[in-house]
Amino acid sequence: MKILFLSQVLPFPLDAGPKVRSYYVLRHLVQQHQVTLASFVRATDTPEAQAHLRTIVERLVPCPIRRTAWREAAAIGRSAVSGEPVLITRDHVSEMVALVRQLAAETGFDAVHADQLWMAPYALAASAGAKGGHHKPWLVLDQHNAVHLIPRRLAESAGNSLMRFGWRREARQMARFEAKTCRAFDRVVTVTDVDSQALIRLYPSGKAPQFTSIPICIDAQAVIPQPRAGVAGILFLAGMHWPPNADGARWFAEAILPAIRASVPLARFLAVGRQPPESLVRPEAAEYIEAPGYVSQVEPFWARSQVFVVPLRAGGGMRVKILYAWAQGLPIVSTTIGAEGLNYRHGENILIADTPQAFAHAVVSILQNANLARQLAAAGRANVEQHYDWQQIYPAWDAIYARR
Repeated sequence: MKILFLSQVLPFPLDAGPKVRSYYVLRHLVQQHQVTLASFVRATDTPEAQAHLRTIVERLVPCPIRRTAWREAAAIGRSAVSGEPVLITRDHVSEMVALVRQLAAETGFDAVHADQLWMAPYALAASAGAKGGHHKPWLVLDQHNAVHLIPRRLAESAGNSLMRFGWRREARQMARFEAKTCRAFDRVVTVTDVDSQALIRLYPSGKAPQFTSIPICIDAQAVIPQPRAGVAGILFLAGMHWPPNADGARWFAEAILPAIRASVPLARFLAVGRQPPESLVRPEAAEYIEAPGYVSQVEPFWARSQVFVVPLRAGGGMRVKILYAWAQGLPIVSTTIGAEGLNYRHGENILIADTPQAFAHAVVSILQNANLARQLAAAGRANVEQHYDWQQIYPAWDAIYARR
Protein backbone atom coordinates (compact mmCIF):
# COMPACT_ATOMS: atom_id res chain seq x y z
CA MET A 1 0.00 0.00 0.00
CA LYS A 2 1.21 3.53 -0.80
CA ILE A 3 0.71 5.81 2.20
CA LEU A 4 1.06 9.59 2.45
CA PHE A 5 1.96 10.32 6.10
CA LEU A 6 1.38 13.94 7.16
CA SER A 7 3.15 15.23 10.27
CA GLN A 8 2.93 18.56 12.08
CA VAL A 9 6.44 18.07 13.52
CA LEU A 10 9.49 16.45 12.02
CA PRO A 11 9.44 13.14 13.94
CA PHE A 12 13.12 13.05 14.85
CA PRO A 13 15.00 13.42 17.16
CA LEU A 14 12.75 11.86 19.80
CA ASP A 15 12.65 14.89 22.08
CA ALA A 16 8.85 15.36 22.33
CA GLY A 17 5.83 13.12 22.78
CA PRO A 18 4.28 13.72 19.34
CA LYS A 19 7.59 12.88 17.68
CA VAL A 20 7.86 9.62 19.60
CA ARG A 21 4.37 8.58 18.54
CA SER A 22 4.93 9.44 14.88
CA TYR A 23 8.39 7.90 14.70
CA TYR A 24 7.44 4.45 15.93
CA VAL A 25 4.22 4.36 13.92
CA LEU A 26 6.34 5.13 10.86
CA ARG A 27 8.81 2.42 11.86
CA HIS A 28 5.96 -0.09 11.88
CA LEU A 29 4.20 1.05 8.71
CA VAL A 30 7.33 0.98 6.54
CA GLN A 31 7.72 -2.74 7.26
CA GLN A 32 4.76 -3.46 4.98
CA HIS A 33 4.00 -0.26 3.03
CA GLN A 34 5.62 2.39 0.85
CA VAL A 35 5.47 5.57 2.93
CA THR A 36 5.93 9.16 1.79
CA LEU A 37 6.41 11.52 4.74
CA ALA A 38 5.32 15.13 4.24
CA SER A 39 6.25 17.09 7.35
CA PHE A 40 6.44 20.64 8.54
CA VAL A 41 10.00 21.64 9.38
CA ARG A 42 11.27 24.45 11.58
CA ALA A 43 14.53 26.34 11.77
CA THR A 44 15.64 24.08 14.62
CA ASP A 45 15.23 20.89 12.56
CA THR A 46 18.63 19.74 11.41
CA PRO A 47 19.78 18.21 8.11
CA GLU A 48 20.95 15.22 10.15
CA ALA A 49 17.42 14.62 11.44
CA GLN A 50 16.02 14.73 7.93
CA ALA A 51 18.77 12.43 6.71
CA HIS A 52 17.90 9.88 9.40
CA LEU A 53 14.22 9.87 8.41
CA ARG A 54 15.16 9.37 4.75
CA THR A 55 16.74 6.06 5.79
CA ILE A 56 13.33 4.95 7.08
CA VAL A 57 10.68 6.25 4.65
CA GLU A 58 10.63 5.97 0.88
CA ARG A 59 10.45 9.75 0.48
CA LEU A 60 10.61 12.77 2.79
CA VAL A 61 9.03 16.00 1.59
CA PRO A 62 9.62 18.93 4.02
CA CYS A 63 7.52 22.09 4.20
CA PRO A 64 8.78 25.09 6.22
CA ILE A 65 6.59 26.56 8.95
CA ARG A 66 7.36 29.58 11.10
CA ARG A 67 5.33 31.03 13.94
CA THR A 68 5.54 34.77 14.50
CA ALA A 69 3.54 37.27 16.53
CA TRP A 70 2.00 38.51 13.29
CA ARG A 71 0.92 35.00 12.27
CA GLU A 72 -0.56 34.38 15.72
CA ALA A 73 -2.58 37.59 15.49
CA ALA A 74 -3.73 36.68 11.98
CA ALA A 75 -4.79 33.25 13.24
CA ILE A 76 -6.96 34.85 15.92
CA GLY A 77 -8.56 37.01 13.25
CA ARG A 78 -9.24 34.05 10.97
CA SER A 79 -10.71 32.14 13.89
CA ALA A 80 -13.10 35.00 14.67
CA VAL A 81 -14.33 35.03 11.07
CA SER A 82 -14.38 31.30 10.28
CA GLY A 83 -15.37 29.88 13.68
CA GLU A 84 -12.44 27.46 13.53
CA PRO A 85 -10.25 27.08 16.64
CA VAL A 86 -7.15 29.27 16.90
CA LEU A 87 -5.07 26.12 17.47
CA ILE A 88 -6.07 25.04 13.95
CA THR A 89 -6.00 28.35 12.06
CA ARG A 90 -2.50 29.22 13.28
CA ASP A 91 -1.11 26.18 11.44
CA HIS A 92 -2.80 26.90 8.13
CA VAL A 93 0.04 27.08 5.60
CA SER A 94 -0.97 27.50 1.96
CA GLU A 95 2.32 25.95 0.82
CA MET A 96 1.44 22.70 2.57
CA VAL A 97 -2.01 22.67 0.93
CA ALA A 98 -0.39 23.02 -2.49
CA LEU A 99 2.23 20.41 -1.61
CA VAL A 100 -0.20 17.67 -0.57
CA ARG A 101 -2.41 18.32 -3.58
CA GLN A 102 0.57 18.01 -5.87
CA LEU A 103 1.72 14.80 -4.19
CA ALA A 104 -1.77 13.32 -4.38
CA ALA A 105 -2.08 14.24 -8.07
CA GLU A 106 1.31 12.72 -8.90
CA THR A 107 0.95 9.51 -6.89
CA GLY A 108 -2.05 7.26 -6.50
CA PHE A 109 -1.86 6.97 -2.73
CA ASP A 110 -3.93 4.17 -1.27
CA ALA A 111 -4.11 5.91 2.11
CA VAL A 112 -3.46 9.27 3.75
CA HIS A 113 -2.41 9.29 7.40
CA ALA A 114 -2.99 12.55 9.32
CA ASP A 115 -0.77 12.61 12.38
CA GLN A 116 -2.57 14.81 14.94
CA LEU A 117 -5.70 16.86 14.38
CA TRP A 118 -3.70 19.80 12.97
CA MET A 119 -2.92 17.76 9.85
CA ALA A 120 -6.49 16.63 9.20
CA PRO A 121 -7.32 19.57 6.85
CA TYR A 122 -4.25 18.68 4.77
CA ALA A 123 -5.30 15.03 4.56
CA LEU A 124 -8.72 16.11 3.29
CA ALA A 125 -7.03 18.39 0.75
CA ALA A 126 -4.89 15.48 -0.43
CA SER A 127 -7.98 13.30 -0.77
CA ALA A 128 -9.74 15.97 -2.82
CA GLY A 129 -6.73 16.25 -5.13
CA ALA A 130 -6.26 12.49 -5.55
CA LYS A 131 -4.84 11.24 -8.83
CA GLY A 132 -7.37 11.05 -11.65
CA GLY A 133 -10.07 12.65 -9.50
CA HIS A 134 -11.66 9.28 -8.70
CA HIS A 135 -9.12 7.37 -6.60
CA LYS A 136 -10.27 8.11 -3.04
CA PRO A 137 -7.58 7.13 -0.54
CA TRP A 138 -8.29 5.49 2.80
CA LEU A 139 -8.23 8.29 5.40
CA VAL A 140 -6.70 7.66 8.83
CA LEU A 141 -6.53 10.24 11.63
CA ASP A 142 -4.22 9.63 14.59
CA GLN A 143 -5.64 11.69 17.44
CA HIS A 144 -2.83 12.14 19.95
CA ASN A 145 -5.34 14.01 22.13
CA ALA A 146 -9.04 14.63 22.48
CA VAL A 147 -8.02 18.20 21.80
CA HIS A 148 -11.15 20.01 23.02
CA LEU A 149 -10.38 18.78 26.56
CA ILE A 150 -7.18 20.86 26.68
CA PRO A 151 -8.67 24.38 26.46
CA ARG A 152 -11.61 23.24 28.61
CA ARG A 153 -9.26 22.20 31.40
CA LEU A 154 -7.09 25.28 30.98
CA ALA A 155 -10.22 27.38 31.48
CA GLU A 156 -10.84 25.63 34.80
CA SER A 157 -7.43 26.61 36.16
CA ALA A 158 -7.12 30.02 34.44
CA GLY A 159 -6.07 32.86 36.69
CA ASN A 160 -8.44 35.56 35.43
CA SER A 161 -11.85 35.94 33.80
CA LEU A 162 -10.49 37.05 30.42
CA MET A 163 -8.33 33.93 30.11
CA ARG A 164 -11.25 31.74 31.20
CA PHE A 165 -13.46 33.32 28.53
CA GLY A 166 -10.82 32.80 25.84
CA TRP A 167 -10.16 29.17 26.71
CA ARG A 168 -13.88 28.36 27.00
CA ARG A 169 -14.50 29.86 23.57
CA GLU A 170 -11.61 27.85 22.14
CA ALA A 171 -12.97 24.67 23.77
CA ARG A 172 -16.41 25.16 22.17
CA GLN A 173 -14.94 25.84 18.75
CA MET A 174 -12.54 22.92 19.05
CA ALA A 175 -15.32 20.53 20.05
CA ARG A 176 -17.35 21.45 16.96
CA PHE A 177 -14.31 21.23 14.68
CA GLU A 178 -13.14 17.95 16.18
CA ALA A 179 -16.55 16.30 15.84
CA LYS A 180 -16.93 17.35 12.22
CA THR A 181 -13.37 16.39 11.29
CA CYS A 182 -13.39 12.93 12.87
CA ARG A 183 -16.52 12.07 10.91
CA ALA A 184 -14.68 12.79 7.64
CA PHE A 185 -12.12 9.99 8.22
CA ASP A 186 -12.46 6.26 7.64
CA ARG A 187 -10.61 5.40 10.82
CA VAL A 188 -9.79 7.52 13.87
CA VAL A 189 -7.16 6.25 16.29
CA THR A 190 -6.76 7.60 19.83
CA VAL A 191 -3.95 6.90 22.27
CA THR A 192 -6.23 6.18 25.26
CA ASP A 193 -9.73 4.88 25.90
CA VAL A 194 -10.34 8.07 27.90
CA ASP A 195 -9.87 10.12 24.74
CA SER A 196 -12.09 7.76 22.74
CA GLN A 197 -14.91 8.22 25.24
CA ALA A 198 -14.42 12.00 25.28
CA LEU A 199 -14.72 12.09 21.49
CA ILE A 200 -17.76 9.80 21.45
CA ARG A 201 -19.52 12.26 23.79
CA LEU A 202 -19.27 14.87 21.02
CA TYR A 203 -21.99 12.92 19.18
CA PRO A 204 -25.09 13.07 21.40
CA SER A 205 -27.20 11.42 18.69
CA GLY A 206 -25.05 8.31 19.06
CA LYS A 207 -23.81 8.37 15.45
CA ALA A 208 -20.14 8.54 16.31
CA PRO A 209 -17.31 7.42 14.00
CA GLN A 210 -15.37 4.27 14.76
CA PHE A 211 -12.62 4.99 17.30
CA THR A 212 -9.75 2.60 18.06
CA SER A 213 -7.26 3.05 20.90
CA ILE A 214 -3.59 2.26 20.31
CA PRO A 215 -1.26 3.61 23.01
CA ILE A 216 1.89 5.60 22.42
CA CYS A 217 4.83 3.22 22.68
CA ILE A 218 8.59 3.49 22.98
CA ASP A 219 11.60 1.22 22.58
CA ALA A 220 12.05 0.50 26.27
CA GLN A 221 14.91 -1.94 25.71
CA ALA A 222 16.93 0.86 24.11
CA VAL A 223 16.64 3.06 27.22
CA ILE A 224 19.58 2.54 29.58
CA PRO A 225 18.80 3.83 33.09
CA GLN A 226 21.29 6.47 34.21
CA PRO A 227 23.23 6.04 37.47
CA ARG A 228 21.80 8.49 39.99
CA ALA A 229 24.38 11.13 40.89
CA GLY A 230 22.25 13.94 42.36
CA VAL A 231 21.17 14.57 45.93
CA ALA A 232 17.52 15.62 45.68
CA GLY A 233 16.82 16.45 42.05
CA ILE A 234 13.17 16.71 41.02
CA LEU A 235 12.84 16.45 37.26
CA PHE A 236 10.11 17.95 35.06
CA LEU A 237 10.71 17.29 31.37
CA ALA A 238 8.40 18.92 28.81
CA GLY A 239 8.23 21.70 26.25
CA MET A 240 6.79 24.64 28.12
CA HIS A 241 5.73 26.42 24.93
CA TRP A 242 2.65 24.16 25.27
CA PRO A 243 0.25 25.90 27.72
CA PRO A 244 -0.63 22.82 29.85
CA ASN A 245 3.06 22.14 30.49
CA ALA A 246 3.80 25.77 31.36
CA ASP A 247 0.83 25.83 33.74
CA GLY A 248 2.00 22.63 35.44
CA ALA A 249 5.56 23.87 35.87
CA ARG A 250 4.39 27.15 37.41
CA TRP A 251 1.95 25.38 39.71
CA PHE A 252 4.66 23.03 40.95
CA ALA A 253 7.21 25.80 41.51
CA GLU A 254 4.80 28.14 43.27
CA ALA A 255 2.39 25.87 45.16
CA ILE A 256 4.30 22.62 45.78
CA LEU A 257 8.07 23.17 45.82
CA PRO A 258 8.16 25.40 48.95
CA ALA A 259 6.57 22.64 51.05
CA ILE A 260 9.04 20.09 49.68
CA ARG A 261 12.01 22.30 50.52
CA ALA A 262 10.69 22.79 54.04
CA SER A 263 11.28 19.05 54.58
CA VAL A 264 14.18 18.55 52.14
CA PRO A 265 16.14 21.84 52.01
CA LEU A 266 18.49 20.56 49.30
CA ALA A 267 15.64 19.76 46.91
CA ARG A 268 16.17 21.30 43.48
CA PHE A 269 13.57 21.59 40.71
CA LEU A 270 15.00 20.73 37.28
CA ALA A 271 12.48 22.13 34.78
CA VAL A 272 13.85 21.04 31.41
CA GLY A 273 12.19 22.08 28.16
CA ARG A 274 11.87 24.93 25.73
CA GLN A 275 10.44 28.32 26.76
CA PRO A 276 10.23 27.96 30.56
CA PRO A 277 7.89 30.49 32.22
CA GLU A 278 9.51 33.71 33.38
CA SER A 279 8.88 32.87 37.03
CA LEU A 280 11.20 29.85 36.73
CA VAL A 281 14.18 31.81 35.42
CA ARG A 282 14.17 34.71 37.89
CA PRO A 283 17.66 35.25 39.39
CA GLU A 284 16.30 34.88 42.93
CA ALA A 285 14.98 31.38 42.04
CA ALA A 286 18.32 30.09 40.76
CA GLU A 287 19.21 28.62 44.16
CA TYR A 288 16.48 25.96 43.95
CA ILE A 289 15.18 26.00 40.33
CA GLU A 290 17.17 25.17 37.22
CA ALA A 291 15.38 25.90 33.93
CA PRO A 292 17.93 25.54 31.09
CA GLY A 293 15.38 25.57 28.26
CA TYR A 294 15.69 23.02 25.46
CA VAL A 295 18.64 20.66 25.80
CA SER A 296 19.76 18.15 23.18
CA GLN A 297 21.27 15.80 25.76
CA VAL A 298 18.83 14.94 28.54
CA GLU A 299 20.89 12.13 30.10
CA PRO A 300 22.73 14.38 32.63
CA PHE A 301 19.39 15.54 34.01
CA TRP A 302 18.09 11.97 34.34
CA ALA A 303 21.28 11.18 36.26
CA ARG A 304 20.83 14.11 38.66
CA SER A 305 17.22 13.24 39.50
CA GLN A 306 15.69 11.13 42.26
CA VAL A 307 12.04 11.70 41.35
CA PHE A 308 10.12 12.60 38.21
CA VAL A 309 7.08 14.89 38.47
CA VAL A 310 4.09 15.37 36.14
CA PRO A 311 2.10 18.20 37.83
CA LEU A 312 -0.38 18.71 35.00
CA ARG A 313 -3.81 20.24 35.55
CA ALA A 314 -4.80 20.22 31.86
CA GLY A 315 -4.04 18.13 28.82
CA GLY A 316 -5.18 15.11 26.89
CA GLY A 317 -3.77 11.96 25.35
CA MET A 318 -0.79 10.30 27.01
CA ARG A 319 2.29 11.69 28.70
CA VAL A 320 5.18 10.03 26.88
CA LYS A 321 7.47 11.53 29.49
CA ILE A 322 6.05 9.03 32.00
CA LEU A 323 6.97 6.12 29.74
CA TYR A 324 10.55 7.33 29.55
CA ALA A 325 10.74 7.96 33.29
CA TRP A 326 9.52 4.41 33.90
CA ALA A 327 12.09 3.10 31.41
CA GLN A 328 14.79 5.14 33.18
CA GLY A 329 13.86 3.47 36.47
CA LEU A 330 12.88 6.77 38.07
CA PRO A 331 10.01 6.95 40.59
CA ILE A 332 7.15 9.21 39.50
CA VAL A 333 4.62 11.51 41.14
CA SER A 334 1.79 12.69 38.89
CA THR A 335 -1.63 14.25 39.03
CA THR A 336 -4.58 12.16 37.87
CA ILE A 337 -4.74 14.18 34.65
CA GLY A 338 -0.99 13.75 34.13
CA ALA A 339 -1.28 9.95 34.24
CA GLU A 340 -4.63 9.83 32.44
CA GLY A 341 -5.09 6.91 30.07
CA LEU A 342 -2.02 5.01 31.28
CA ASN A 343 -1.96 1.53 32.74
CA TYR A 344 -0.80 2.31 36.28
CA ARG A 345 -1.38 1.40 39.92
CA HIS A 346 -1.10 4.11 42.54
CA GLY A 347 1.36 3.08 45.21
CA GLU A 348 2.82 0.30 43.06
CA ASN A 349 4.43 1.92 40.01
CA ILE A 350 3.51 5.60 40.52
CA LEU A 351 2.18 7.97 43.17
CA ILE A 352 -0.90 10.05 42.27
CA ALA A 353 -1.62 13.38 43.99
CA ASP A 354 -3.95 16.21 42.98
CA THR A 355 -3.51 18.85 45.69
CA PRO A 356 -0.34 20.81 46.50
CA GLN A 357 -0.16 19.25 49.96
CA ALA A 358 -0.58 15.67 48.72
CA PHE A 359 1.85 16.20 45.84
CA ALA A 360 4.54 17.63 48.13
CA HIS A 361 4.04 14.78 50.60
CA ALA A 362 4.43 12.18 47.83
CA VAL A 363 7.67 13.73 46.55
CA VAL A 364 9.12 13.99 50.06
CA SER A 365 8.19 10.34 50.73
CA ILE A 366 10.25 9.23 47.74
CA LEU A 367 13.20 11.48 48.59
CA GLN A 368 13.29 10.22 52.17
CA ASN A 369 12.41 6.53 51.64
CA ALA A 370 14.93 4.63 49.51
CA ASN A 371 12.91 1.40 49.66
CA LEU A 372 9.80 3.12 48.31
CA ALA A 373 11.83 4.74 45.55
CA ARG A 374 13.33 1.39 44.50
CA GLN A 375 9.93 -0.34 44.55
CA LEU A 376 8.27 2.31 42.37
CA ALA A 377 11.21 2.37 39.97
CA ALA A 378 11.35 -1.40 39.47
CA ALA A 379 7.59 -1.75 39.01
CA GLY A 380 7.53 1.17 36.58
CA ARG A 381 10.25 -0.33 34.41
CA ALA A 382 8.41 -3.66 34.30
CA ASN A 383 5.16 -1.91 33.39
CA VAL A 384 6.57 -0.04 30.39
CA GLU A 385 8.29 -3.17 29.10
CA GLN A 386 5.06 -5.15 29.29
CA HIS A 387 2.49 -2.63 28.02
CA TYR A 388 4.28 0.05 25.96
CA ASP A 389 6.86 -1.60 23.70
CA TRP A 390 6.22 -0.57 20.08
CA GLN A 391 7.28 -3.86 18.53
CA GLN A 392 4.76 -5.77 20.65
CA ILE A 393 1.85 -3.32 20.43
CA TYR A 394 2.00 -1.65 17.02
CA PRO A 395 0.87 -4.63 14.93
CA ALA A 396 -2.54 -3.25 15.97
CA TRP A 397 -2.04 -0.68 13.19
CA ASP A 398 -2.39 -3.47 10.62
CA ALA A 399 -6.11 -3.69 11.29
CA ILE A 400 -6.47 0.07 10.78
CA TYR A 401 -5.05 -0.27 7.27
CA ALA A 402 -7.00 -3.41 6.38
CA ARG A 403 -9.79 -1.18 4.92
CA ARG A 404 -12.51 -3.36 6.41
